[in-house]
Amino acid sequence: MGIIVTLIVGGIIGWLASIVMRTDAQQGIILNVVVGIVGAFLGNILGGLFGMGASLSTFSPIGLLWAFIGAVVLLGLINLVRRGRVR
Repeated sequence: MGIIVTLIVGGIIGWLASIVMRTDAQQGIILNVVVGIVGAFLGNILGGLFGMGASLSTFSPIGLLWAFIGAVVLLGLINLVRRGRVR
């Protein structure tokens, strides 16, 4: 059951990040899930650097916030590499 929740929450976080970064029309649901999950790991690393990371084994609002921030940063890095600029 945990993997299903991870995929659903990852998809929602990835979709919201793609809306913020204006890449929603270019991505499908699979890429949204991947961006959300990878963004959660990246966000946890970034949060850990600032001493505000969330545990990956628990579900918390701060964890969702860091996952969203990580997904936005990931999409920004992808746009920077693909286009040479961040939107």
